[in-house]
Amino acid sequence: SLCAGEAPSLSYRELKDLKKTKVFHVDVRERWEIDKFGKIPASVNIPLGELVEALQMDPTEFKEKYNQKMPAKSDPVVFSCLAGKRSRQALSFAMSLGFS
Repeated sequence: SLCAGEAPSLSYRELKDLKKTKVFHVDVRERWEIDKFGKIPASVNIPLGELVEALQMDPTEFKEKYNQKMPAKSDPVVFSCLAGKRSRQALSFAMSLGFS
């Protein structure tokens, strides 16, 4: 299930369309879930328990740890998980840190 600020819930097709633009896609599932169920192409895995710390990292440290450029607070970001609960929490965390 997917969450984005303006559209709290997105369909797979909406996400596919969004990914044609410049959107930062964060999969907040645990690493074992990625291993078991697979990675979503062009997403970065940041387990929910690491998210608050990750979004406050120095951009160089973020790039080293996640192999992606850190999103700016104004960049479009989409969170996904298995059922939607963790992605909603992730959205709430990101907004509390100043992400729009």
